[in-house]
Amino acid sequence: MLDSCQNAQERWGGVHELIDRWLEEREELVQAFGTLRDARTAFADKDKSRDFCAVLVDYVSAWHFEISEQLVSEAKSFGDQRGLELANQISPRIHEITQIALAFNDHCDKGDCNDAERFAEKLNKLGSLLHERFELEDCLIEVLHNAHKEEGAVEA
Repeated sequence: MLDSCQNAQERWGGVHELIDRWLEEREELVQAFGTLRDARTAFADKDKSRDFCAVLVDYVSAWHFEISEQLVSEAKSFGDQRGLELANQISPRIHEITQIALAFNDHCDKGDCNDAERFAEKLNKLGSLLHERFELEDCLIEVLHNAHKEEGAVEA
């Protein structure tokens, strides 16, 4: 998961400050996930769970309230129909994964992390979904970035 995070930063770092900051948050999320997953008694370590959930909520919120809005706005300003269509296709799945992430956060907030096996199962499922989400987000950014990059080259 961390490798794909670093690749995304190499590809789109510098494109836009907002995306740069958000990709840094992604890297922080991946590291917090790894710390929580690797801890032997992670389910009982409320600080690790709380730290991970805080980063998780910040990350998914930034996509919904900042990044996707910015990308869609840019696509509209460039007349990028392909990017807008892709956003319409991808957004529902990203939203589903967001709901699962928020449910995981609620689960931890309620202190329902006493069953180590169940916690590990939920964490692993969330990890797989986050990986899928990263790929969807990267796909959307790449399509929009390449369209805008090509548009700028045509104008030059």
